[in-house]
Amino acid sequence: MTRSINRDTRLCMSLSGRPGNFGTRFQNYLYEALDLNYVYKAFTTHDLPAAIGGIRALGIRGCAVSMPFKEACMTLVDSIDDSAAAIASVNTIVNDDGHLRAYNTDYLAVRSLIEQHGLGTDLHLALRGSGGMAKAVVCAFRDAGFRQGHVVARNETTGRNLAQTSGFGWVPDMSSVQADLLINVTPIGMEGPESDQFAFQQDAVERAKAVFDVVALPAETPLIKLARSLGKPVITGAEVIVLQAVEQFVLYTGVRPDDVLIARAAEHALS
Repeated sequence: MTRSINRDTRLCMSLSGRPGNFGTRFQNYLYEALDLNYVYKAFTTHDLPAAIGGIRALGIRGCAVSMPFKEACMTLVDSIDDSAAAIASVNTIVNDDGHLRAYNTDYLAVRSLIEQHGLGTDLHLALRGSGGMAKAVVCAFRDAGFRQGHVVARNETTGRNLAQTSGFGWVPDMSSVQADLLINVTPIGMEGPESDQFAFQQDAVERAKAVFDVVALPAETPLIKLARSLGKPVITGAEVIVLQAVEQFVLYTGVRPDDVLIARAAEHALS
């Protein structure tokens, strides 16, 4: 039976430069399965201050924040959780009676995956990207105890800044770097114009001990497919997006689904 929306239904939403369907499908699946009077909708905006003001003014319960708004929204909220303050990047806003508090569940998800996959802190990492998500990922590795690595970014300003924040080096490309762990935090391989491209060349993947691609859709990016074909352990963006979405769901509703229900919601959202 389809749930009805009424005056008491609580709205949650997302703001992204390129809105997708994962959050909408994942969150609404759980709302229905747990009989919660919530609904979730994806949006984009060309007026971020007005959009954040609308969250406050309309009593919207929560908002997922994606590129390119993760840093720009920080001055528009009322308080910032340690998970976001530590890396100066936001991916979640929770509205408690008009008080907007910002979190970063991307950071929390990556820290969890580092532990789950048993990644040794002696690995030398190469992280490609320098945006808000890259900051969450590189700081998660820094805080997990990784000390050797490079931020690989063509933009020298953002690349150097991120490298300095994390204590790693900066390089514009991979020509001078040999890494044990390759991490892609760019749109390369994502559904769209770059869907057939590789974030790292085959020789770099061959030398690596593990590969981590934060791109979630498709779950099997060209980089992940190549790494699997070479027998390399991988961490996929699908793992990240599910874990961070679960933490958002808990922040919005106060309810933590069991693992079976989470797996069903993830399968539904990624199908």
